[in-house]
Amino acid sequence: MTQSSIPGYTFGTPQVSASPITDADFTLLKQTVLLGDDDIRYLRMAGEVLGDQIEAVLDVWYGFVGSNSHLVHYFSGADGQPDPRYLSGVRQRFGQWIRDTCAARYDRAWLDYQHEIGLRHTSAKKNRTDGVVSAAPHIHLRYLIAFIVPITATIKPFLAKKGHSAAEVEGMHAAWFKAVTLQVTLWSVPYVAPSVF
Repeated sequence: MTQSSIPGYTFGTPQVSASPITDADFTLLKQTVLLGDDDIRYLRMAGEVLGDQIEAVLDVWYGFVGSNSHLVHYFSGADGQPDPRYLSGVRQRFGQWIRDTCAARYDRAWLDYQHEIGLRHTSAKKNRTDGVVSAAPHIHLRYLIAFIVPITATIKPFLAKKGHSAAEVEGMHAAWFKAVTLQVTLWSVPYVAPSVF
């Protein structure tokens, strides 16, 4: 699958909303989550490790969401039932998100796309990307933040499947945790008033 064939994947295009985060504030956020050069190296390593496991990772994540009615609710149509077309479109973007997380350059295009992802979780843009009529007009911020835990905890077994040392697996896992926390922080921007972010 190519990036251009992923429904609604607009990274690096003019369709992406500009992030209001300044370069200076972005630098401070990276410092705050302790994201450094070693982490970038470990994220690249994680990208190689996860490359052929993405569908298996998504199976775990979708299994988790599907087994929790309060989470699958956000992927339901107007009838309150899970919308297969919506779930499929999101799944393809979620797979690309794994690749993007590991390959992130942390430039302005990447920062802008994080803002776009954040908007797509709010009533400003949720459901529009896939053209669905959903029972949920937005995803509550509490679940966006709380989802850091399953997304981080469940990735570690996959990072350990390619014969890397325990130290390398720990390094990849720590880098992943930092990268996910940074992204969720950025996705939170559209939820709060600029004066308090």
